[in-house]
Amino acid sequence: MWTILKFDKKNINLLKKDFISKLGDNFKFYLPKIQIQKKICKKIKNYDVNLLGNYIFCYHEKFEDEKFVESLKYTRGLKYFIRGHKSSQDEIYSFIEKCKKFENEDGYLSSKFFDLVINKKYKFISGPFTDLVFSLVNFEKTRFDILIGNIKTTLKSKNISFKPI
Repeated sequence: MWTILKFDKKNINLLKKDFISKLGDNFKFYLPKIQIQKKICKKIKNYDVNLLGNYIFCYHEKFEDEKFVESLKYTRGLKYFIRGHKSSQDEIYSFIEKCKKFENEDGYLSSKFFDLVINKKYKFISGPFTDLVFSLVNFEKTRFDILIGNIKTTLKSKNISFKPI
C-alpha cells in the first residue's frame, strides 16, 4: 500500500536507514524530480528539484494497518504521514504511473509531464533560454511555437525543459 510522508530534507538518509532496520528491504520510495539549469558566473550548473518539495511516496505491504503506521511516526527524518492514504490508493498509483511515464533516461521528469495550455506563461528551466518567460502559442510532439516578448520563434528540441508559472 502506498502512503505519502513528509520528511526532513537534511535527514533523508537517516529515514532510509531507519526504514531498512524497521521494515527490511521490501519497501519502496518514489520521489519525482526535475533537473533545472542555472547560469552562475558564466557557467551552467545543474540542480535537482523535488517536484513535491519534502513529500515522498512510500510503499510497503503493512501500511494498510494503522497501528503499524502509528508505530513508525517517531522515525528519524520523518515529520509525519499524510492521513487518508487508504482511500486514495487509486489516485496515488495513477499519479506515480504518470510520473514514471514522463521520466527520461536519467530518471527526471520531462516538460511533457506538465499539461500544456496555449497562451499560458511558462519559464525555461534549462537550455539557452534559462529563466526567460514565454507564452506558448502552439505545440506538437517535438515542436513548440513560443512568444518571448514580441518575438515569435519555434523550438524543435526534446531536451529543453520548462515549467508553468
